[in-house]
Amino acid sequence: MLGAVDDGPMKKRPQRQRSEERRPGRGAAGKPGRPPPPTRGSAPSAPSAPRPPQPRDQGPWLYGRHAVAAALANAARRVRRLIALPDVAAELRSLAAAAAARLPAGAPEVLDRRGFDMLLPPGAVHQGMALAAEPLPERDIDDVLDGIGEAEGPQIVVLLDQVSDPHNIGAVLRSAAAFAARAVIVPEHGAPPVTGVLAKAASGALEAVPLLRVTNLARSLDRLKEAGFWCLGLEEGAATSLTDTDAGMRVALVLGAEGSGLRRLTRERCDLMARLPTRGEPASLNVSNAAAIALYELTRRNR
Repeated sequence: MLGAVDDGPMKKRPQRQRSEERRPGRGAAGKPGRPPPPTRGSAPSAPSAPRPPQPRDQGPWLYGRHAVAAALANAARRVRRLIALPDVAAELRSLAAAAAARLPAGAPEVLDRRGFDMLLPPGAVHQGMALAAEPLPERDIDDVLDGIGEAEGPQIVVLLDQVSDPHNIGAVLRSAAAFAARAVIVPEHGAPPVTGVLAKAASGALEAVPLLRVTNLARSLDRLKEAGFWCLGLEEGAATSLTDTDAGMRVALVLGAEGSGLRRLTRERCDLMARLPTRGEPASLNVSNAAAIALYELTRRNR
């Protein structure tokens, strides 16, 4: 071994330098190897930075007062973890009291700012409280239509075509809850997943209005027609104003994304296309604003 000391009685012979002598930090045959230990008196190498602690749960997390309170009040929600910052811990304990049987032991956990923020997406507007929950049970159109024959008042289902912004879908859910719509339906392909962003924008409505994901939006419209719904699509360039339509008490309100609008097959399934009676410029509205105005109009006329 190079550099070894001979402790025997024989005289130590000088060693010759060889061109293939190993370099520091290299192994045999020039391959990367383990660096040599530091010699006496040399400064020790700096220790590597400690790895930050990893979160125990990766979501999905719902956060914000309204989203958390509504999830705790929803008996269908299964909560895996409930956390709070110290300054809102007492408030969250009060909100969670009625749901104690559905909560894990020790909930809510009170975390410092660093531990709390580590669990949530960067920039989450959490207001100091959040929960990790199982997704709600999946529902289909037949579940929504069950018992509709005995229901009173206008029956409205909202369908969103090519709407991919979770803020918009959350805001539509909020309006749908305010006007007692039976469901919001989105296509499985292209619609965003249910995240804290969507739930925060819905402000609790995610727990009140079913959000259905369907394989084919056109076939869903056919199913609604079979159940006696009038399919009404909104489009900026339509000849008829929404205020001049008479869609009856069962309405499937269909909206597309701002700019791209409704796809051809979706438009063809609509019984009527209508526009909102805007007067100023620009004439188009954000899809969530358009949904709120249309829901108000359809509900107002059928009270």
